[in-house]
Amino acid sequence: MVSHDRISRLAQQIGERLQGASQAPEEVQKGIQQVVKGAFDRLELVSREDFDILMDVLQRTRARVEALEQQVAALETLIEERTAEVPAASAAAPEASEAHEEDAGGGEAGR
Repeated sequence: MVSHDRISRLAQQIGERLQGASQAPEEVQKGIQQVVKGAFDRLELVSREDFDILMDVLQRTRARVEALEQQVAALETLIEERTAEVPAASAAAPEASEAHEEDAGGGEAGR
């Protein structure tokens, strides 16, 4: 995750700040805080609050995607069922019309 070079630079900068340890402890602490803050800023980290918000958004999005997947599966099943019914109905329709035509044709031949 964090490259070895960044850690090395951070350690070097902190070491440089500590070499001036004859300074007041507050100044050393401020200097180290600046170095560490700069390192964290370059890492592009997010706050815990932002992370929690994004996790909540992600969970809601996942739930919505799962619900939509279920709806799509139900619609696909419905389409398959109706598609299966149409050829069966189409096959039955020509048989019925042929029988009807034979009845009508037989009646004319008898005249």
